[in-house]
Amino acid sequence: MIQPLPLAGRGLIVLLAALVAFAPLSIDMYLPSLPTLARELVASEAQVQHSISVFLVGLCVGMLFYGPLSDRFGRRPLLLGGVALYVVASLGCALTATADQLLLWRGLQALGGAAASVLARAMVRDLYPLQQSARVLSLMHLVTMLATLVAPLLGSWLMQLAGWRSIFIGLLGFAALCGLAVFARIPETHRGEARRHSLGSAFAAYRAILGNPRAVGLMLCMELSFAGMFAYITGSPFVFIEHFGFSPNQYALLFGANIAGVIVATLLNARLVGRLGPETLLRRGSAVSALAGLWLLLATSQPAPGWMGIAVGLLLYVSVTGMLGANAIASLMALFPERAGAAAALAVAGQFGLGALASFLVGLLHDGSTWPMCLVVALCGTGAFASLRLALRSSTSRAGVAGP
Repeated sequence: MIQPLPLAGRGLIVLLAALVAFAPLSIDMYLPSLPTLARELVASEAQVQHSISVFLVGLCVGMLFYGPLSDRFGRRPLLLGGVALYVVASLGCALTATADQLLLWRGLQALGGAAASVLARAMVRDLYPLQQSARVLSLMHLVTMLATLVAPLLGSWLMQLAGWRSIFIGLLGFAALCGLAVFARIPETHRGEARRHSLGSAFAAYRAILGNPRAVGLMLCMELSFAGMFAYITGSPFVFIEHFGFSPNQYALLFGANIAGVIVATLLNARLVGRLGPETLLRRGSAVSALAGLWLLLATSQPAPGWMGIAVGLLLYVSVTGMLGANAIASLMALFPERAGAAAALAVAGQFGLGALASFLVGLLHDGSTWPMCLVVALCGTGAFASLRLALRSSTSRAGVAGP
């Protein structure tokens, strides 16, 4: 029997949301410090940008394994172990002396943070009935977006107050507090009788999903859209701070405007999806994504690209990423009602995998200009548009793109 939770209501939701926020805080808080970090570690800008790619790869790998392992061994031990690893790795990041050391510690930090991201969602499924769990997950998603909005501002403030290393000390403290709260207040939520050896069955489900062209198209739509956002995350500090001469605070405000765009578009999607359906919103959102990518190519091809044209294209592109993600994953899980968990895990892990690839490409092509970021974002936007069209035309499923 599951023990009654000593932490209830809003307090529990806030704690679970804080765990889900590990990933956006870990990525976004140190973005304004990337140019400074490169100078102090005597590293190239491309090397420092690769620390984002390494973190995304670690998240991707961790997410694929924590879910099935927690079905067998329980949520609590893996969650506490992951948070402990995150705390140690954050200390390593704060004490690092070279770019190579930073890459190692960031990878370990991601493996720890993946436990928080996956298992907090699994705990919601354990603790709440279907309708209530959907509401709780929505509240958690909103908190994650707010964390993403605040993170660059907080990171910029910490960097100016005490240097870039203080950002990782702040992440360490945040994770330690969350770990202590989980240890003290949340017992094991996964019933012992429900645990089973699920690694084999999970990977069998992955193979079935990847064998469905319609599912692959839906996943690629949301994953490529997400990857373009991480190309923006990786390249934008250097584009706006180094190339256009923004201050860290100005960059943080610009970044916040884009996250505000995501929140507005996501709320608009929630209002319209019941009337228009996910397919219509997917079509419109992917069209905006592709057009924004083409706009960025046009803006960066000018003899003297201006920051305003690039900022407008990025705002349009980033704003629809939440809309595409919500509708694509709802449609994907409707195709596999018996394997919805595996479908969601595969899609989210794919997001971070392609995000890591897009981030790596921006760093690889980095030459101090605006075109590497704009090119990768444009490729992702047009790729998301094309993938959705392939998904909607696929004849492998009679269900079509189902509603939520």
